[in-house]
Amino acid sequence: MKITLQKTNHNRLLRVLTIFFGIAMNVAMSFVARKYDLPIYLDAVGTIFVSLIGGLFPGIVTAVLTNAVSTIFNREAIYFGFISALVAIYTAWFVREKKFDHIKKILIFVFTVGIGSGALGAAIQWGAMGRPQTQSFDALVEAFTIQFGIGDFWSYFIIDILLNILDKGVSIFVALLLLHFIPDRTCENIRNSGWKQRPLSISEVKRIGSLSFSSIHSLRIRITVMLVGCSLALTVIMGIVGITLYFKNAKAEKAEIALNVARFAAQKVDPNIIDECIAKGIYADAYEGTERELISIKEAVTGVDRIYINQLSSDGWYIVFDIVPDGVRKHIPGEKEKFDENMQPYVGALFKGEEVAPVEILSHSGWFMSAYCPIIDKNGICMGYAVAETSLAFLSDYMQGFLLRVLFIMTSFFILIIAFGLWSTGTGMVYPINSIEKSVENFIKAGDDQVELDEAVRQMRAIDIQTGDEIEKMYRIICDMALNQTEKIRSVRRFSEATLKMQDGLIITMADLVENRDSDTGAHVQKTSEYVKIIVEGLEKKGYYPEKISAKFKSDVVRSAPLHDVGKINISDKILNKPGKLTPEEFEIMKTHTTAGREIIEKAINTVKGEVYLKEARNMAAYHHERWDGKGYPEGLHGEVIPLSARIMAVADVFDALSSPRVYKEAFPLDKALDIISEGAGTQFDPKCVEVFMDSIPEIKVILNKYNQKV
Repeated sequence: MKITLQKTNHNRLLRVLTIFFGIAMNVAMSFVARKYDLPIYLDAVGTIFVSLIGGLFPGIVTAVLTNAVSTIFNREAIYFGFISALVAIYTAWFVREKKFDHIKKILIFVFTVGIGSGALGAAIQWGAMGRPQTQSFDALVEAFTIQFGIGDFWSYFIIDILLNILDKGVSIFVALLLLHFIPDRTCENIRNSGWKQRPLSISEVKRIGSLSFSSIHSLRIRITVMLVGCSLALTVIMGIVGITLYFKNAKAEKAEIALNVARFAAQKVDPNIIDECIAKGIYADAYEGTERELISIKEAVTGVDRIYINQLSSDGWYIVFDIVPDGVRKHIPGEKEKFDENMQPYVGALFKGEEVAPVEILSHSGWFMSAYCPIIDKNGICMGYAVAETSLAFLSDYMQGFLLRVLFIMTSFFILIIAFGLWSTGTGMVYPINSIEKSVENFIKAGDDQVELDEAVRQMRAIDIQTGDEIEKMYRIICDMALNQTEKIRSVRRFSEATLKMQDGLIITMADLVENRDSDTGAHVQKTSEYVKIIVEGLEKKGYYPEKISAKFKSDVVRSAPLHDVGKINISDKILNKPGKLTPEEFEIMKTHTTAGREIIEKAINTVKGEVYLKEARNMAAYHHERWDGKGYPEGLHGEVIPLSARIMAVADVFDALSSPRVYKEAFPLDKALDIISEGAGTQFDPKCVEVFMDSIPEIKVILNKYNQKV
């Protein structure tokens, strides 16, 4: 265990070093491309290299962190992190499903990833940034537009896609070249270092992973939904917080500027000229000079869109001065303007001559922040107001770009978070749990088959889960439980086998007791048992009676065969060992051994509960003298009404009687005995039983030789 842990830690260190190497390679090559204003980026070499060796998650980590580090010399690099992450995902998928084992596959990869990343990159630069990242790129777009006479937009996309194909071609070439010098064993160790159990093959990952999606409420689906939901919620919350803070700060800054400008303008305007300027307009003596001062104030302060001076009236105000960005007066002096509905709450304060803090106004004329500062004469009378407006319209434009940038940045980390969550839960939870589930399922399917049970336990222990948490603890407990259960079943099987041997011994002993009373039935029990085995196995091989013949049936029939003549225990020795032919009365007594045998075994069945195999022994004892044509005894059964075990025994019993000597006859030659059996098919015997018996003549000869019979 200690050696395995050290090896695992060593492999994990290799994986971390590989990621750092990939990031360093990306950053270095990107820096060189940036420094020399190259039209390609060269920031995907390390990403592709790490994805080839380490797989999906290390590739995504390399991609996202590369763009984050690259902001040191290229502050816009962070916006392209999600494209790099998609390149890592596609590379990991491609190497798993397609493999880079042919030039055609490499070209497919280069063109697909180049077109995809080029189109996305062009969309970001054109839509969000409004310009290329490098001057050389801009020059290529301009030259392409002039050469082919197409618009800048299409030139932009075409050039970016072509350059990305070139960039990814160089990247995959360098990555594969580096990979060539790394031993396959090292690559395998790095790739498998993330597993917290025995590493699974691709086919095993697909098979075990499919278990997660076979259930509506699977753990993997719930974890995936949870991660996606949390990541989206985090992205939305951070976006809302960022936007809110930016709006708040921007508005506060604009409000402060507007208020300071309004106060400064109020100080520069002589309150005594306001009435004259309203009356005479631009022809008032002090108008031109005052207007120049207000213009200089507006030009000196960045962010002020309008400065105007007004005088209140009962339902509005008169415009005195109006300084706007283009220098054109928006209103002529003395023109009256009604109060805007946004100003209604502040009208009372205005008539009192109070300063009005900046007011946010959204109307048909625009979105702006206005501050009102009173112009007070020496007598303390408010002669008018100096008003400064700062536009807030830029916020909506800026916010679009801001939201796009936040979206690009958060998408990168969104992919990283999901990848980390899926990787950590996959290797730490989903795959171990599914592996346990599969192994337990195999253990259950093994039933009581000792070989399959041992194999199921071996496979279960081979999973070797090392999560270090409750899952590992559960796994160890399940392994111990399975092992103990298997050993208990083994012990029960040994005990059962010993019991069966003892039972079989008792059966043979009982059969021998009967046979020993019969002076001329040498080895009858043993031979008939072996003939029965030949017949029942032959029926199975030919597919006869499949609904009846099973492993248990075969075992029951073979084990029960020795008891077929147990009823002879009730027949007197005088009749049983009579050297001549039996009289009709004696034969009737002899026939009772079938019913006697049935009664004896039925008593055993009632005494020994659950010994089902004795039911076949009862059938064989009772009906082995029934005939296929219904002319047998004791009940005159016919055809398949006769139990199959009894039909099998009938062939075996008669053949042994024919081929063995008796006190009243000599043994028939083998050919003669077989002819008699063959002639009895369809009349005395089940034709199928005779068929398989005749097909087994070599095995029959072996049995006869075994018991010292001449053939």
